[in-house]
Amino acid sequence: MPKMKTHKGLKKRVKITARGKVRFNKSFAGHLMSGKSAKRRRSLRKPSFIIGKNARKIKAAIGA
Repeated sequence: MPKMKTHKGLKKRVKITARGKVRFNKSFAGHLMSGKSAKRRRSLRKPSFIIGKNARKIKAAIGA
């Protein structure tokens, strides 16, 4: 059986923390911020985490 290839696009977008959580930055934070509320802009600055079955799939895809 051949080795599973790393999903390069996903690897650039997520990071596995020391405890094994999948950390990613939220979308819609690149530009056009004047139309978004201050609360929403603050929320977009903070990274988010994926846990559970989706995290397992992501870890498998990036080879972690």
